[in-house]
Amino acid sequence: MSEALNFDQIFEGAIEPGKEPKKLFKEAYEGTITALSYAEILLNQAIRTYGKDHPIGYPDTAYFLPVIRCLSGEEIRTLGDCVPVLNRARMKIKEAKTFENARQWGESTWYAADIIEAIRYIQNTPENPLHVKPWTGFIGDPVVRQYGTKMVDWTIPGEAVILGRAKDSKAAKKLVDSLMAKGLMLFLCDEIIEQLMEENVKLGVDYIAYPLGNFTQVVHAANYALRAGMMFGGIKPGDYEAQKDYQRRRVLAFVLYLGEHDMVKTAAAMGAINVGFPVITDQELPEDKQIPDWFISEPDYDKIIQTALEVRGIKITAIDIDVPITIGPAFEGESIRKKDMFVEFGGQKTPAFELVRMAGDDIEDGKVELIGPDIDGLEVGSRLPLGIVVDVYGRKMQEDFEPVLERRIHYFTNYGEGLWHVAQRDLMWVRISKDAYAKGFRMKHIGDILYAKFKSEFSAIVDRIQVTIITDEAKVLEMREIARKDYYQKRDDRLKLLTDEGVDTFYSCLLCQSFAPTHVCVVAPERVGLCGAVSWLDAKAAYEINPHGANQPIPKGEVIDPVKGQWKSFNEYTYQNSQRTIEAVNFYTIMEYPMTSCGCFEAIMCMVPECNGFMVVNREHGGMTPSGMTFSTLAGTIGGGAQMPGFMGIGKSYLASKKFVPADGGLARLVWMPKDLKEQLRPQLEEAAEYAGLGKDFIDKIADETVGTSGDEILPFLEEKGHPALKMESLF
Repeated sequence: MSEALNFDQIFEGAIEPGKEPKKLFKEAYEGTITALSYAEILLNQAIRTYGKDHPIGYPDTAYFLPVIRCLSGEEIRTLGDCVPVLNRARMKIKEAKTFENARQWGESTWYAADIIEAIRYIQNTPENPLHVKPWTGFIGDPVVRQYGTKMVDWTIPGEAVILGRAKDSKAAKKLVDSLMAKGLMLFLCDEIIEQLMEENVKLGVDYIAYPLGNFTQVVHAANYALRAGMMFGGIKPGDYEAQKDYQRRRVLAFVLYLGEHDMVKTAAAMGAINVGFPVITDQELPEDKQIPDWFISEPDYDKIIQTALEVRGIKITAIDIDVPITIGPAFEGESIRKKDMFVEFGGQKTPAFELVRMAGDDIEDGKVELIGPDIDGLEVGSRLPLGIVVDVYGRKMQEDFEPVLERRIHYFTNYGEGLWHVAQRDLMWVRISKDAYAKGFRMKHIGDILYAKFKSEFSAIVDRIQVTIITDEAKVLEMREIARKDYYQKRDDRLKLLTDEGVDTFYSCLLCQSFAPTHVCVVAPERVGLCGAVSWLDAKAAYEINPHGANQPIPKGEVIDPVKGQWKSFNEYTYQNSQRTIEAVNFYTIMEYPMTSCGCFEAIMCMVPECNGFMVVNREHGGMTPSGMTFSTLAGTIGGGAQMPGFMGIGKSYLASKKFVPADGGLARLVWMPKDLKEQLRPQLEEAAEYAGLGKDFIDKIADETVGTSGDEILPFLEEKGHPALKMESLF
């Protein structure tokens, strides 16, 4: 990686000779010495109390102390392991006030902060937690991976780290509201958190706005970014230059340093600059305390965000939507509990449906019509029927695109602060919060959101959009029947006819390559993408919408092995697009040349040798599995574009596919899965089991965590149930 080796060239010429910001460097130097001294004091105290062999680490991570693991490659497992790290960091400190030294001081400060925070976690217990909501402290690997897809497809266009204190709480709210509306991921540290809570700003993991804590807890923003490089970039531990190069090019982050400066915070800011993240402060600074393009003063709160975006090179494509609530992906994870709800629709409590349909050029672009009563004057907790009809005209629009666009109703609605949408079609369930209603949100605004988002994100195929919102029950029932008979059923029948054998082209998906450079996902009619979000029709539609995008057609061509599912054309495409590292791929087995795994997969499948079968664990399951690893550990092992026989990331729906690893024996090989996942997929699995001749009761022959979490524990259960995998040909 020649570019990585020359990473430090980006700093060359940043400061004219003779104009070094000596005061800034002096502050950073003193902050580094303070941070290292504090870390040494805490470490010595901890060793005296617990002993040098006492374990140290963060919860829910496979990366030990991630800053140290990523940058130096060391596996810090005990308190004693921290001693040489701090000694080496102190030895690297040079007093000369240069930009190069300042960046090294920043790195040493990150090391010190990583150790300080890990020591604090020794006393973290469920009975006496170190953090209570909304404070997050360390953010575990499952959360980092959860938002991987949104980071790679630029739904989340960048990351903002905010530390310190804004000039007042209202200014803090205005800054964060603007960043959320632009879709950025936020990391918050110090007094800014209390200021935002004063203004009732929604914070927490669900809003991708992480209130980390105070002081050295800002390091959790750093270790989040560095883990992303290892998880999705395939960067090996200790590959220092490649990691810095990746952070600069791929993780579009910047720091907003607010309020009076503190020498330790300034030193930590130098650590951010060291990996390519510029720092913008609201303090009025003289030239001798600034670094052009890297440490910048912008006291005007109306300009500070735009300055940060421009300096970091973040392009915001979101458009303003004239509604009384904030719109952005930060609110997609928001849950609206019953006590916070003003009104709800659907969810099997009232009739509801949603439909996107192709229309003629007679529709009126931008028209939003409400048929039925609005929510004005309703009692808190009321229920209404709901129909959402989006009519689309476009010269390049096709019927196959209808369900692709229809699924976006879920995402676009959830982008609204105070809106909650689950499920789809005639199972959809929508809630509007008391807060959104109080701000003036009404039914027409749902149409305004959908119109703006469809027009901005599907401009290549959408020329006109007309939205009809229906709350009149008779009309909802009438239109729901039309949707079911004329659209849903027709689409389902079309999907059932789609088979791997029935098409001559599969589609690639390279969205995750910004995090997993050697990963190539190939989507087939009977195999959804690993993330679970890209079907064959989705990929086909995406190619039609953008022929130069991440989804490209791959004609089948010559077959090499029809049983294991290997084609010459797929091998060639994969080789050319995996940085020439993956030479062969089988689509119908995980035991030989399986598809690579990115990191954004919904679930992981792997062998359980003791039971002659496979287990599957989904991202939501946090417990141990018969593989001897948790989901997080498995993901860290196989992600980043790795091809590992016996292990593979999958989309959940693949479990019910007729092409579920047929060369390995198909569904009959499934011996363990989490109970919640089993119940979630039970209808689809029962149908698949009957098709495979296994009978509906096969699902109850699959062990789960209530039976055991090791091969030896679940084997007696499988024998008692007569699980077919035990009588099948050996996997080895």
